[in-house]
Amino acid sequence: MENNKTKSEIKFLEGPQNRWRDFKFAADVFFEFIKGFRALHFVGPCVTIFGSARFKEDHIYYKQTRQLAGEIAKLGFTIMTGGGPGIMEAANRGAKDVGGKSVGCNIILAHEQKPNRYLDKWVNIKYFFLRKNLLIKYSYAFVVMPGGFGTLDEFFEAITLVQTKKINMFPIIIFDRDFYKKILEHNDRMVREQTISILDENLYLVTDSVAEAINHIKEKSILAFGLKYMKPRKPFFPFFERGIKSMGKSIGEVL
Repeated sequence: MENNKTKSEIKFLEGPQNRWRDFKFAADVFFEFIKGFRALHFVGPCVTIFGSARFKEDHIYYKQTRQLAGEIAKLGFTIMTGGGPGIMEAANRGAKDVGGKSVGCNIILAHEQKPNRYLDKWVNIKYFFLRKNLLIKYSYAFVVMPGGFGTLDEFFEAITLVQTKKINMFPIIIFDRDFYKKILEHNDRMVREQTISILDENLYLVTDSVAEAINHIKEKSILAFGLKYMKPRKPFFPFFERGIKSMGKSIGEVL
């Protein structure tokens, strides 16, 4: 009797039920994907560098990022970032320092984030989840520089997708051991508590060395995916496509 009374007292909460609104959202997401694909189709294999938008050019993290991005660009990769200031600007600037390609996948925010001036090409995206999909689609490595919530979100999503084999095993590099000390300690605890496997620690490299990061990318990206130098792909003008100009040589995937 008491159980029946409890059941009769339960009232379910109303949630989103507007089918037309859901359809419009799905259509908007579809067209945002198409916009991203069109903008980034000719960028070539990328290495994406994540990090805080708040560091100025005189900060050590900005300088390290600029140096590392330049060395990665020398390998033939396009440097991709979120397109904004701080670490993103430093990475794009490092690519331009050596004549490499530099692109941005910018997120549209309430407080406008303007694309930095070191980009050859960029696209503005409305949704974080869609932006992360585009970054993953064109990337052969992720470099996680010091950053905030957004940087951690991008790192943990990437490592989860690799761990669960939803995407190919590409290198994830955490740069600056001291900055991420507490995160790494928590990762060690997850191993001890068996919420992750001890083998999962092999999914990322932690380093403070530009040379070690570059060697890791050579081994785990260029050699592992069979990349080689190629001539740039030409745009298909009936589709109103535009390529990307750069002085640097590019790497292409062996088909």
